[in-house]
This record gives sequence, structure tokens and C-alpha cells, in this order.
Amino acid sequence: MPKTIAILASDADAAQDALARLETRYGTVPLPEAEVIVALGGDGHMLRTLHDTRTLDAPVYGMNCGTIGFLMNEFHEEDLMERLDAAQLETINPLSMRATRVDGTVREALAINEVSLLRAGPQAAKLRISVDGRVRLDELVCDGALVSTPAGSTAYNYSAHGPILPIGADVLALTAMAAFRPRRWRGALLPKNAVVRFDALEGEKRPVMADADGRSVRDVVSVEVRSEPSIVHSILFDPGHGLEERLIREQFS
Repeated sequence: MPKTIAILASDADAAQDALARLETRYGTVPLPEAEVIVALGGDGHMLRTLHDTRTLDAPVYGMNCGTIGFLMNEFHEEDLMERLDAAQLETINPLSMRATRVDGTVREALAINEVSLLRAGPQAAKLRISVDGRVRLDELVCDGALVSTPAGSTAYNYSAHGPILPIGADVLALTAMAAFRPRRWRGALLPKNAVVRFDALEGEKRPVMADADGRSVRDVVSVEVRSEPSIVHSILFDPGHGLEERLIREQFS
């Protein structure tokens, strides 16, 4: 059973109230001293917590004080330490984004869910898509496109009619948003080690922005996306409610 926990809460009233109660009941320690990090909030807060604590060895156990809470466990004030002791560990790798802007500057970011390219003006974006250095689609006219991990496949990817991926699958989903041409192109499943490159065509007329889990870069001319196996995020789930079960359940809801 873990002896020390650090509790991180979102700014939401429900999360702050839960924080006060849990701190009173269980105590909390500074992040570097924690054996487990407890995140209180919704999926957005969970993603921020995973990003902010990726250099620490402690796994993250989320409790839902937000809305959807796909990456979270149910909130219960009682028996927290027993739940942590029984929790099952899931590990995931993020995506790495390298975005080059019109002015030549380069921005890098990590994404646990997806890296997306979105039109940033009134006209549809035009994208060239290459995989492992080979052009696979000369021109995709669309509102945008994204590369999703299995963990993120039920988020923006699923809303864009992309596939739900099993958590253990060594694949990434490449999904278009509102594709105009080719009209029937529905995306692709790619090996996890694939390197995907997007080139923005007619960028001055059709500006494009890139986004990695809420970290946005405007006026991009090219974006490379790849899985980052050297970084491992560790998440704890109550028994029977891990990511694999949630991904299966989502497909029958």
C-alpha cells in the first residue's frame, strides 16, 4: 500500500472541494516525495498532470470531478489507500510533434491523445501527407487531420469518425476532419513506429495551425508526428475499469 500521495486538483469547484476533503483525511506530500499522484478533475486535468509529472516515477491515479472522465476513476472519498493498493497499472507512450512555422521557427510538443492540424482561416486546408518519407496523399482538402494514439482514439479522433483502437495495439489512427477531396477518404491505420509528415499547401491563402493536447502552434508549413517510446506515462485504474475495458465498452455504448 502506498504511504505517500500528492494530490493535484483542477480549478473546478468540485475538484477543489474534493481536494480539501482528501487532504484532511489522507494528507499530502510534495510531488517529488509522492509514491502515487492523485489527480482530481476531468480528462483535461489528467492530461496536464501526466505532462507535468512525466519526469517523476510516481504513477497517476485520477478521480473524476469533471464531465467525461474517460481517463479517470470514479470519485469516492472512502478507502482511497485501499483502492490505490488494488489499482492496475496501464502504460502509454505519447506522440512527439515537431512543427515548423512560416517564419522558420520550430516548436516541439508531446501529445498523449492526438496531434491535429486544423484550418486557421475561412478556407479549407490543403495538406500533403507523407509516411516514412513517402508521399501517400498529394493533396487532402479538409478542415483538418489528426494522428491519434490508442488512448486518445475515443476523443477528438472518434468525433471525427476515426476508429477506436485497442489500448495494446501497436498502431496509430490517421483521420481526416470534414474531408472535401478525396471525398471518400476515411483515413488510415499506421504502424506505431511510422513517421507522419503534413505539409501545408498554399499556406498564405489557407493558414493552418497545429495542436498537441491543447498546445497550439499557428501558421505552420510542416508538421512531423511520431510515437515517442522513450517516454512512458503510468496510469492507475480500479480493477475491471482499465483503458482496455473502457475502449471496448465505448464501442457498444
